[in-house]
Amino acid sequence: MEVITTHINADFDGLASMLAAKKLYPDAVLAFPGGQEKNLRDFFLRSTMYLFQTEKVKNIPLNKIRRLILVDIRQPHRIGKFAALCNRDDVEVHIYDHHPGSPEDITGAVEKIKPVGATSTIMCQILQERGIDITPDEATVLMLGIYEDTGNLTFASTTPEDFQAASYLLAKGARLNMVSDLITRELTAGQVLLLNELVENTSIKNINGIQVMFATASYSSYVGEFSALVHRLKDMQNANVLFAIANMDDRIYLVARSRIPEVNAGEVVSEFGGGGHPTAAAATIHNMTLSQVEQKLLEVLHSKIKPVKTARDFMASPVKVIAADETVQKAGELLTRYNINVLPVVDRDKLVGLISRQIVEKASFHGLKQVSVSDFMTTEFTTVTPHTQLSAIQRAIIENNQRFLPVVKGRTLVGAITRTDLLRVLHVDVSPDSLEIEPSAHPSRKRIINASLRERLTKPLVVLLKDIGRVADDLGYNVYAVGGFVRDVFLRFENYDIDIVVEGDGIKFARAFAAARNGKLKEHKRYGTAVLQLPEGLKIDVASARLEYYEHPAAQPQVEWSSIKLDMYRRDFTINTLAIQLNQASWGSLIDFFGANRDIKEKFIRILHNLSFVEDPTRIFRALRFEQRFSFRLSKLTRSLIENAIKMDFLKNLSGKRIATELQLILKEEKALSIIRRMAEFGLLKYIHPAIHYTAGMRALLKNCKDVWSWFKLLFLDNTCEQWLVYFIGLIDQLTIAETESLCASFHIHKNEAGKIMSAKTQGLEVMNWMLTKRSFKNSELYRHLHGLPVEVCLYLMAKTNQQAVKKAVSLYFTHLQNCTIHVTGDDLIRMGIKPGKIYTQILDDLHNAVLDKKVAGRKNELEYIRKKFTKEVA
Repeated sequence: MEVITTHINADFDGLASMLAAKKLYPDAVLAFPGGQEKNLRDFFLRSTMYLFQTEKVKNIPLNKIRRLILVDIRQPHRIGKFAALCNRDDVEVHIYDHHPGSPEDITGAVEKIKPVGATSTIMCQILQERGIDITPDEATVLMLGIYEDTGNLTFASTTPEDFQAASYLLAKGARLNMVSDLITRELTAGQVLLLNELVENTSIKNINGIQVMFATASYSSYVGEFSALVHRLKDMQNANVLFAIANMDDRIYLVARSRIPEVNAGEVVSEFGGGGHPTAAAATIHNMTLSQVEQKLLEVLHSKIKPVKTARDFMASPVKVIAADETVQKAGELLTRYNINVLPVVDRDKLVGLISRQIVEKASFHGLKQVSVSDFMTTEFTTVTPHTQLSAIQRAIIENNQRFLPVVKGRTLVGAITRTDLLRVLHVDVSPDSLEIEPSAHPSRKRIINASLRERLTKPLVVLLKDIGRVADDLGYNVYAVGGFVRDVFLRFENYDIDIVVEGDGIKFARAFAAARNGKLKEHKRYGTAVLQLPEGLKIDVASARLEYYEHPAAQPQVEWSSIKLDMYRRDFTINTLAIQLNQASWGSLIDFFGANRDIKEKFIRILHNLSFVEDPTRIFRALRFEQRFSFRLSKLTRSLIENAIKMDFLKNLSGKRIATELQLILKEEKALSIIRRMAEFGLLKYIHPAIHYTAGMRALLKNCKDVWSWFKLLFLDNTCEQWLVYFIGLIDQLTIAETESLCASFHIHKNEAGKIMSAKTQGLEVMNWMLTKRSFKNSELYRHLHGLPVEVCLYLMAKTNQQAVKKAVSLYFTHLQNCTIHVTGDDLIRMGIKPGKIYTQILDDLHNAVLDKKVAGRKNELEYIRKKFTKEVA
């Protein structure tokens, strides 16, 4: 069962979002968790044209709900009885909301959260993206939701997206006259009097540097829609923070509104037994007088609102810097002399980058002391101004994993704030040793993604992952699914190659799991890895958590055992650093040390370390492969580091075999041609062979290779032809026979595949020349010339030629001639009285030619053909 709901005291935005969600989840039941606001109740009474089939909560069996869809809300205490579902493993929660987050927010398997004026705006965007049509009545309700929450598109929280959604709804027939009638309501006499008293009793107090507006009023009887009056007052006074207190009917009503992060309205009002969001909250208070509430409110605000600090208050100044044209060696000397970990890099007094002790030490280790710091400095970092407030500084340092924050005026460096400085301001007592630039210092971001795993993986695969966790628990090891498998779960790419990392003896774990699952095991003891092949066909790569270091650029890595943090730290790109814990107690916990989830959402390929391309230049090929496969972009720093590694010619140290391995993976990609284009843009083709140039002719040939490969793949679904080999032959088309032979040797290409490549350069081109000069030929001649060639070579010939006659000839061979057979056998010849010998080959070849040339068809005619042509000769 699926249920769509919103918050207690539902408003038009909640109602409209429920209606839109019903379009996305047609089988779901609509249910309000509690009462509705008065204007919504009036709407139900007045608007008989809208029929909403809602169900009462008491009639819904909560134990049967498997999916809960929340709109315009994500706080458990505001959804009534449905809150009990949010912690159940068998219930998947989907959330659509526009409100700012708070610590108690529910997390969902699906979350569509945007800082727009109304949740109805988000729902309109989704309906448009999915091409779901709506009626004029539905458009009117959605317009009500947007107009109410944006104050007729006038509130400061209104965004361009709200206007775009309103435009879309107007085009769909939304009735603005009805919206106006329902949204614009005249104030009652009591409301006018109460609002007037609030205006007269307005005061402003400065609390810890924040201007807070207070308004009070008293009225003998209850006046409805006090929250709406407070909203009007806030807009009239243009207040960033407003607390309104009214004494009505022996009760105190407190309503809070806040536009700034320094004042969390919900947190303050919770002290009075109420609740809400950081921007809006309310409480009904018993057994207190108006003055008592005022006094307590002041006390709460003084305790909740901290003095606003800015960067100027605690930045270090002046800051030691290094010029961009200075050497890595000089940077190391300065870091040691002043006992610091990061140096800002300046060019004519303008900040251009940062370089850390870790990068300097690694560069020095690789013999790069005389290289300019500008080649390895980090260029992607956040800066702040002296007036930046503490909250923004905290976000910059913590959320961006940035331990050194430059303070600038324009591009001139005026100070710096370190992670230690921030912690000191926040009154956190921590040892400076813990702030070294080590991977363990990166804060991991952990969240549970059980529902996502169940949604995106097959049931047998989920069971397999849980079994992995159980075996690890028995051995006392922590175990994680990592790398490309986890990445592709988020990207919704199908990937059944599972990578497992064990904090412990990976081979011991692999042996235990192989025994439990009847799997076959291949061990690599030097690296602490193993490959498990399971009976159902799945392959699992198991590794002990390890770190790697490189003796020199482009060397094979040396291995030491470590933790999951350090294991992730050795990887290439941030998107490959996600890990999911599989132990039973923490099953489904997603661990993100390096902002991988952020980069996946923002579609960036971001290198993990500034010297990664120096230590392993093959990562350059992988960067371009991932960039094109996922339609991502290289981050600015990653691109710069690739260009530096190529400029310094680090790829020349790679063995031909390692380049060949990466090239083969590239040529197996669906977007292989785009990757080759990017390789050409970066000047990488010369590392395959200096004679390869990315010309218009090469582009056309590779495009033809793709076309003929696609044609062949569709035509022969069970083919064993290698895609990468077709592309490779096209890629090296410019090479001579001798150069091709040398390349195959240096790349250590397998003998069988090397034979096919050389065949394309020799027999293949000879056959094409024969077809071009012969012009007309019999089917049997075509068959004899092409039959000995590998399929990949035949496809290359189709791609290389511009002559349609040659393309059609090769196509005819594939579609008709290659599988053309005869019915007569040697036994038939014996029965015909022909003495066995070499004559048999001559007869059957002659007959095959006659069948190919359509001179003979069918067994009877084949036998007759032999009798007429051969029996007399043999006799």
